[in-house]
Amino acid sequence: MHIKGDHAELFVGGRLDVRSAADARTALHTALDAGDGDLVLSLAQLDSCDATGLGVIMGAHRRAGRCGRRLVLRDVPPQMQRVLVATRLHRILAIEGQTLTKP
Repeated sequence: MHIKGDHAELFVGGRLDVRSAADARTALHTALDAGDGDLVLSLAQLDSCDATGLGVIMGAHRRAGRCGRRLVLRDVPPQMQRVLVATRLHRILAIEGQTLTKP
């Protein structure tokens, strides 16, 4: 897993899973605490995301709200779109540029 970017946009690639969760959480929290406005997560290069990875994203979503910010997902891969719909997280998370429907 690798995350590049700044306090306004982060590019997430590789696997967001139990092994990378701590590093991802740290990077997201640092970006959220350092800026203002929307924090965009570009997921175009994301290979996979497990339940722990979803937990990291939801934790960042909650932290963003407490910081007066909004977490926005961009370029969500089809496999993750299906997971977000199945878990109904697409109703909670801001997803830019895509309309998610049932698979």
